[in-house]
Amino acid sequence: MATVGFTLTFWAWNLISPLGSWYGDRLSLSSFQQSLLVAVPVLVGSLGRIPAGALTDRYGAKLMFPLVSALTVVPVLLLVLVKDSYGLMLAVAFLLGLGGTTFAIGVPLVNSWFPPVKRGFALGVFGMGMGGVALSGYFTPRIAKHGENLPFVVVAIALAGYAVLAALLISDRPDRPVPAASLGRRLGQAGRLRVTWELSALYAIGFGGIVAFGVYLPTYLKTWYALDPTDAGTKAAGFALVTVVFRPFGGWLSDRLHPALVTAAALAVVALLAIVQAFDPPLDPGGTVALLIMAAGLGTASGSVFALVSQVTPQAQVGSVTGIVGAMGGLGGFVPPLVMGAIYSAKGSYSIGFMLLSDLALAGCVYAYGRMRTLRADEGGDGNGRDGGAGDAGPADVSKVAARRT
Repeated sequence: MATVGFTLTFWAWNLISPLGSWYGDRLSLSSFQQSLLVAVPVLVGSLGRIPAGALTDRYGAKLMFPLVSALTVVPVLLLVLVKDSYGLMLAVAFLLGLGGTTFAIGVPLVNSWFPPVKRGFALGVFGMGMGGVALSGYFTPRIAKHGENLPFVVVAIALAGYAVLAALLISDRPDRPVPAASLGRRLGQAGRLRVTWELSALYAIGFGGIVAFGVYLPTYLKTWYALDPTDAGTKAAGFALVTVVFRPFGGWLSDRLHPALVTAAALAVVALLAIVQAFDPPLDPGGTVALLIMAAGLGTASGSVFALVSQVTPQAQVGSVTGIVGAMGGLGGFVPPLVMGAIYSAKGSYSIGFMLLSDLALAGCVYAYGRMRTLRADEGGDGNGRDGGAGDAGPADVSKVAARRT
C-alpha cells in the first residue's frame, strides 16, 4: 500500500513536466520560465518532506498517507482551471508539491515493519514508487491526446480512491516508538546529527539526479535531439523505469555489502557516463546507452543511501531524519533543471551541465568511500559522542529503542 501510494502521488507531483513543452508553446514561455514551472513542485515537495517525516513519527502513516493523498487532489484539479495563466500555474505548481512529501511518510512505515537485515531491500521496493515519474512521463501525454483535461481527472480519481483504501488497509506497527517531544525539538535533534547531513549530501546527488532528469529530460531530448513531445516523454519514462528497477537492487546489494561501498561504485559509474554525455554523442545508440547507464547508477545509489539511513538512525527518529535527507534529495533535483535551462539559454549547449554532474558524482564517490564506509551506528550522534537518538522519546520509548538496538 505504501508503494502504491508513493507511486500515485509521485505521478501527481510530476504532472506538469511531461506537458512542459505544451505549456511552453501555449503560454509562450522562455526556456528558463518553463524550467521554473516544472521545478517549483520539486522544491515544495522536497522541503515539505521535513515536516511530513516528523509528523509521521508522531501521528503514524495510517493518518498521514490518506490525508496527504486526499489533499493532493485539490491542486491536480486546479491545473484544469489555470492552464492559461503562467502566474496561476506557478501558484498551483507550488501546491502540487504536496504530492512529493509522501516519501517521508512511507520510509518510517516500511522501516518499522522489517528487521535490519531486510530493510535495505524493503526500502528499495518502496522506493520503486518513484516510478510514478515514469508512469507520468509515458501516460500523461498519451492520455492528453484524448482530452487536454483528462490526465488531471484520471489522477484525481486515482488519488481519491487510494486515500480511502489507505485509511482502511495501512497499519502502523503497534509497538513503534512515538516521540513525546515537540515537532521543532525533534527536527532540531535530527538536524544536529552529523550523519543526517552526510547522507543528505549523498542523496542530493543520487536521488536529486533522478528527479532532475525526470523533470528536465523531456525538455532536453526535445531541445537537443529534436524529438517530438510524445517520443521525448517515452524515452524519459524509460530512463525513470531503469532507476526504479535498480533502486531495490541497490538496497538488496547493501544488505550484503556495506552500503557506502555500493554508493561509491554507483556514483563512480554516473561520473564516467556524465562525461560521455557531455560530448553530445548521437542519441542512437551512444546517448541512449549513456543515459540508461547513468539511470542505473543513480537508482542504485538512491537505494544504497537509504539502506545506510536505516542502519545508523534510531527508529524513533527515522521519520525526522528521512524528512531532512529526502528534502535535500529533492532539492538536489530542483537546482539542475534551472541550471541546465540557464546554461542552454546562455551557451546553446548542455555540456557544462553534464560536466558539473560528473564533478558532483565523483565528489560523492570519494566521500562515500573515504568516510561513510567506516561509519558505525554509534557515530551518528551530535558530534560529542552522544547518540542523540532517544532524546526525543519518553522513557518507554527509550527502552524500546535500546532493546531494538540490542
